[in-house]
Amino acid sequence: MAARGVEFESVNVQDDPGGMELLQSLGAKSVPVVSLGDKWVFTQTFDDVSKLLGLEFDDTPELSPDELAAKVDMIQAAAERFIRQLPADQFTKNVRNRKRMFKDLCYHIHRLTEAFLDIVIESDERLTREHLNMPCPDELKTFDDIADYGAGVRKRFNEWWKTKGDVDFSQITPVYYGDKELHYVFERLTWHPGQHVRQLMMLLREDFGIEPNQPLAESDFDGLPVPEKAWDDEND
Repeated sequence: MAARGVEFESVNVQDDPGGMELLQSLGAKSVPVVSLGDKWVFTQTFDDVSKLLGLEFDDTPELSPDELAAKVDMIQAAAERFIRQLPADQFTKNVRNRKRMFKDLCYHIHRLTEAFLDIVIESDERLTREHLNMPCPDELKTFDDIADYGAGVRKRFNEWWKTKGDVDFSQITPVYYGDKELHYVFERLTWHPGQHVRQLMMLLREDFGIEPNQPLAESDFDGLPVPEKAWDDEND
């Protein structure tokens, strides 16, 4: 895996009993983590990884908040289009080799942007892992339902952005991977759904033989620290 020049070999502990044993021996209870000997850190931030490995790394976002807002709109609009193209019978099926249903992945993409709004509008005190990884609600019963929910999130985000006033993006925001500047959190909650949108395009093409509606190009993600690959076990 690679992003912003940081490269490391990954192990899918879900399918590798040895990897799970290693995780447990380190004392880590969840993934992703990077280990060096008996030391380890969560890989939620490359800053933590670089410190563990003794590397110099600048995690300052490349894009301004205005540029990130434009990316959010692009990514959320693309997610709406692609989710509507998924075959209906895949709704409760797992995604490839993951123990995650399609409905939960699709909901998660829109939930990430909603979580950012929870921080800046609702003033949530801490962005938790559970806050981000909520399962798809029972009332969303089809891919169209999830896409409609996403359309509402996108509208809410754009309306907030137009009237947000003077937001201090240098303010420190408590999140489950540490206390980070809001600008950094905003970038993370932009590229994270962007990475999943790249995966949706790949899944539509490779797993279902469907050409994505108005597909995004790799250049559309310029300035975001997305991993080199859309899927960590795809062929080179």
